[in-house]
Amino acid sequence: MGDEKEIVIPLLTEYPLGRRALRGVRCIHTHLKNEPLSKDDLTDLALLRLDMMAAIGVGEDGLPLDLHAAYLLPAGTEEGPCHIEPSVPFHRMEERIKDFSAFVGSLEDEMGRAVVRDVDDRRERAILVSVSTRPVEEQLDSLSELRSLARTSDVIVVDEVHQRPKRINPRYLMGSGKIKELIINALQKQATLLIFDQELTPTQVREIGDITELKVIDRTQLILDIFARRAHSRDGKVQVELAQLKYLLPKLTGKGTSLSRLAGGIGGRGPGETKLEVDRRRVADRISHLEKVLKDLSRGRLERRRRRARSGVPIISIVGYTNAGKSTLLNALTRSTTLVEDKLFATLDTATRRLRFPRERDAVITDTVGFIKDLPEELKKAFKATLEEMEDADLLLHVVDISDPGFEMHMETVERLLDEIGLSHIPRLTVFNKTDLADPAVTANLCARYNAVAVSAKAPETLAPLVKAIQQRLWPEEAAEGRLEAHA
Repeated sequence: MGDEKEIVIPLLTEYPLGRRALRGVRCIHTHLKNEPLSKDDLTDLALLRLDMMAAIGVGEDGLPLDLHAAYLLPAGTEEGPCHIEPSVPFHRMEERIKDFSAFVGSLEDEMGRAVVRDVDDRRERAILVSVSTRPVEEQLDSLSELRSLARTSDVIVVDEVHQRPKRINPRYLMGSGKIKELIINALQKQATLLIFDQELTPTQVREIGDITELKVIDRTQLILDIFARRAHSRDGKVQVELAQLKYLLPKLTGKGTSLSRLAGGIGGRGPGETKLEVDRRRVADRISHLEKVLKDLSRGRLERRRRRARSGVPIISIVGYTNAGKSTLLNALTRSTTLVEDKLFATLDTATRRLRFPRERDAVITDTVGFIKDLPEELKKAFKATLEEMEDADLLLHVVDISDPGFEMHMETVERLLDEIGLSHIPRLTVFNKTDLADPAVTANLCARYNAVAVSAKAPETLAPLVKAIQQRLWPEEAAEGRLEAHA
């Protein structure tokens, strides 16, 4: 039922989708000017998974004129999500579809056969979404990085959507029309997850999740998930759990503090604590416990660093953007076997090795977690304990993937984060890695411009200039006397 402006479709809770492709409901309504199906009609057809959407055109005398109808198509059809039937006079409606039940049954069978995914593949199928007012180049670069993060988290990316609105919608980020298009796209491609490149508020997560009926996460949550998978040491696991809980705590929302109940005491008798309050208190208690554990672990690291300092052995820390090749370089310099993968954040736990130089010279070299643009604040705080390993470094090797088109932006990100952590005073040596994937002439010009050393961590024969540059920085007196050798 409705009026001349709109029809309000009721909640269809009695007609769940379940394993069916269609809901078992058809919507038949009137168009008072005999107009064809509107965009809203087709959107409702796709969103609600109706068997059919039909409109009966009505003349000025109130008698029916034409029948306009549409139905959904199987996934992957070139025509689009739905097929619009040519209009027919109302009195000839039965000629178009003689047995509607048989038609819907065959349509559902065809939809079942047109599954676009491997039913045995249990991985999440995600659509990446970016809604931003930033310059388009920055938006697309960030979306590309989000794609790499999703791949690292073993998520199948079925589509990418980016929008540049004049104003950000506080409820859905994007406009209501765009969010409906996104839902239809997700249904067509059988997506199970929406990953937003922007950080979402608790309200936005809830609202978008309610309207899409899909799991909704943001960039921060995806990075935290990757860190949780990759952390193996006790330090790493504690830091990741602490970051996750600090991210979760503000998102534990309920009906407001007016319904809160304190356990015991005046004003605390009665219903007791709500589940929300219990959850918040448990999370807060766990955060407090983990922070104490982290302090104890930090004291242990401090003692180890003091022993190293007393030994007089120089300390080198490798820093850089994630997936720049830091672990590969560590392995090449020290002939070790630290985990190496072509994925973001392949290494989270700090790895320390001994680096031997000619003339019986030794140094301690440490590989640290990779940096990333827009690193979540929770992770910055949690990993400050790990990054404090670099405070005692005599030299920072800033490794840069020279083959990446956005390498300059990555360099700026790392430099800014090092300044925020308070490590800007430590000498740095810029190392342009992956030169085997870059133009030699361009690499030579960039090395001169940034006073950098060019290497390919996969080719040990290219490491001699780097070893010599490290010796010159660590033992400048001997370098001035010409007593240093360049052996890799």
